[in-house]
Amino acid sequence: MSKKPFFILAPMDDVTDVVFRRLVAECAPPDIFFTEFANVDGLQSAGRHAVLKKLKMHESEKTTVAQIWGKTPDNYYKTAKELVEMGFAGIDINMGCPDKTIVKNGCCSAFILDENRNLASQVIDEVLRAVDGKVPVSVKTRLGFNQIDYSWHAMLLAKKLNMLTIHARTRKQMSKVPADWSLLEPIVALRDKLSPSTLIVGNGDVQTRAQGELLAKKHGLDGVMIGRGIFTDPFVFAKDSPWPNYTKQQKLELLRHHVQLFADTWQQGERNFETLKKFAKVYVNGFDGASDMRATIMTCKTSAELLAHLNTVLPYANSPL
Repeated sequence: MSKKPFFILAPMDDVTDVVFRRLVAECAPPDIFFTEFANVDGLQSAGRHAVLKKLKMHESEKTTVAQIWGKTPDNYYKTAKELVEMGFAGIDINMGCPDKTIVKNGCCSAFILDENRNLASQVIDEVLRAVDGKVPVSVKTRLGFNQIDYSWHAMLLAKKLNMLTIHARTRKQMSKVPADWSLLEPIVALRDKLSPSTLIVGNGDVQTRAQGELLAKKHGLDGVMIGRGIFTDPFVFAKDSPWPNYTKQQKLELLRHHVQLFADTWQQGERNFETLKKFAKVYVNGFDGASDMRATIMTCKTSAELLAHLNTVLPYANSPL
């Protein structure tokens, strides 16, 4: 592969909401953003409002893909039609989340199991039928359920998807072992045989853009998805990240900017403030007193309270970038 790979911010629940996507876009944007994963069955039910916030977009977003999950093919169809109208750049079907409760309900990585593959096929068909070529359709999955199973990837590739992302672990492995990107090579070979136009993306343990580029080149991949790496560097998609040289003040200013975006975006309390606290470890680290400051942040009850605390530490409202 001679061309440079494209980069994607992975879907992460309670992480990749509209606020965090905007912050990453300001720091160092990937080529494609994924939303949190939204449940199609919830969207087509009385609980619709609670799920819709996961699909909130800012007017500046042009490359954001909606990731969906669920069990009912008809709800996938209805939701996909709506997502096209909402202006998403694409639709991704989550067939890889390893969460125990979700799998027990027969969703996400449970689709990999032989007994669920007919349903998985129906789900993909309904999404493809709904979008009718208007936006790309992709699937994010794993190497297998309890063991590697390339027949699963062959089935997916037979659907002529626009993109297939593979987390380089099985569901059984969760994130307990290192991702093995060499195991993606047979999937690339299958792609070349079954669906040459499908883009293949690798995911798992990427901490820097340079590392991702090397992995993509070595294993013949078109793209790289980064998830947890964003927690160690908000500029992870930059060619030369400034984060290692960021001072305490710069880090806290970026945190304050994040909190202010959160407060401005969710003015009616649509989003639980507690979800914001997990970002403290992104910004409040690598300087004296960081541990005590994180402990103080954990005691805050509202974004206003957290902003007030940060303003006492940072009296000058300098630009965070």
